[in-house]
Amino acid sequence: MIIEAIREDVPPPDGARPPGRWRRWLLAFAVVALLAEMAIAMVTTAVEQTPTIDEPVYVGAAIFSLEHHSLRYNPEHPPLGKLLIATGLAFADVPVDAGFAGDQARLGRYVLYESGHDPGRLLLLARLPVIVLTLLFGLVVFAFARDLAGPAGGVVALALYALSPDLIAHGSLATLDVPVAGFLVTSAWLLWRARERPGRYLPFAGLALGAAVATKMSALAAVPVALVLVVLSVRHAYRPLRTFRRLGTGVAAAAGVALVAVAVVWISYLVVDPRLRWAPPSGLPPAEGVRALAGLLPLPEPYLDGMRVQFGFEDQVWTTFLFGGVHVGALWYYLPAALLVKTPLGTLALWVAGVVALVAVPRLRPAVPYVLLPAAVLLAVAMTGSRDLGVRYALFVPMFLAIAAAGVVAVRRRWAPVAVVALIAFTAVSSLRTFPYYLPYSNEAFGGPEQTHRQLHDSNVDWGQDLGRLADRLRQHYPGERVWLVYKGSGVPSFYGIDAADPLAVPPDAVHGLLVVSDSAIAKADGRLAELLRTTTPIDEVGHSITIGRRPSTRHRWWPSA
Repeated sequence: MIIEAIREDVPPPDGARPPGRWRRWLLAFAVVALLAEMAIAMVTTAVEQTPTIDEPVYVGAAIFSLEHHSLRYNPEHPPLGKLLIATGLAFADVPVDAGFAGDQARLGRYVLYESGHDPGRLLLLARLPVIVLTLLFGLVVFAFARDLAGPAGGVVALALYALSPDLIAHGSLATLDVPVAGFLVTSAWLLWRARERPGRYLPFAGLALGAAVATKMSALAAVPVALVLVVLSVRHAYRPLRTFRRLGTGVAAAAGVALVAVAVVWISYLVVDPRLRWAPPSGLPPAEGVRALAGLLPLPEPYLDGMRVQFGFEDQVWTTFLFGGVHVGALWYYLPAALLVKTPLGTLALWVAGVVALVAVPRLRPAVPYVLLPAAVLLAVAMTGSRDLGVRYALFVPMFLAIAAAGVVAVRRRWAPVAVVALIAFTAVSSLRTFPYYLPYSNEAFGGPEQTHRQLHDSNVDWGQDLGRLADRLRQHYPGERVWLVYKGSGVPSFYGIDAADPLAVPPDAVHGLLVVSDSAIAKADGRLAELLRTTTPIDEVGHSITIGRRPSTRHRWWPSA
């Protein structure tokens, strides 16, 4: 049993401790095997999936900023994440005219489908940097957990991280959700290490915190928590000093970390455009009330205007689909509910056990502010948002709670190692069974990935990723048939050879043949689409995200309720 063998505090049953070199090789094998499994899953997913809804925007903005040193596109997100994506795209020569007149969605479609390049190759180049970064964050999770609970704890945490369907799904995409979560976890780990050597680790913690803020604006919620943790770390590191002096040193250190983080944000903008040329987008909402305080932040003007764009998104009324029901507006409990659906049952059990252990075991208790507090604050802030579009807004939860789960190895019970291994094995089976369809994953209690569309929608299930698979299915199983398509995504169906018409543009009686509908559209169907679905027989599904139905000339069967 690997976990039992690499525990430093528990000798083997025969009383003979394995040689140190053997133990180190076993630990290295476990780490490499878990990361290799994750890498294979992510690369396979990246190769097989067509563009998700957000990816063309980031790819187009990355190409444009790389070529023209412009901050013009996608101002609602800072540039660091797109610069990371651009490191892969730097190997592709994709010319875009500096005077391109379309919006960011149009730019993305042009880069992927009209620039003369293979969109699959461009997407893979854009996704590879995020894949590499996701694997590196896995090492951070392992190191953080090892610091808390030893090598066995590190392996437990890395196993939950590497087997997480959500982290595999979003770690294989050219998006910003995994990078921002990983930078936040890295900052928390470095702050934990600063408890012993603040001079060495606090500057790097500031760099990681700044990288998070320079990737997505949602990371701003973590800044006050991080600065409090700086004070706690300095207070612990300088225990011999008087209380007042320690507090002053901690506050000064927190100011230094904040300055480093602010510098990272400024540098990320200056790397794109050293002259920081900027014209505010039209239609920015006014910054009033508490939101006006955001304008006082010492950050570049494009960042502050990007925050106003985000405020505009938050002011919109979005619909929420949860547990088969459509709701107008956000549900405060949406993210915890979505995480419950989309997290393997074995992982959920280890999360709960790890949180209890972290609080109950005295030697682990000092880590509570560094592991649980950031996750709790970030989740609470995310729950106040108006866009219930997926667990991708809370990917920091599986990262931080994987680290918390490492605390289970500190439980002094004979059955504990067996229970831990069994739960990890349960997680592995659940995760591997969904390969390579990680986006629509849900655990067995909710019916598995085949039934996720009955519980959730959008990036939890159907983010437009299966257009290529749909083209293959139609070509292989339904050649020559009339196709009507309602597709929710950013891909271009005709590029993949899908010759389809819009069923919503003609009377329902004119729609005969195959009706192909994205499951996110089914979840919130009303009006004419709902009428079409009621009189269509479902016959096939693609990637657990797109349903194929048949509409004969005589209607005799009904579409089952979503």
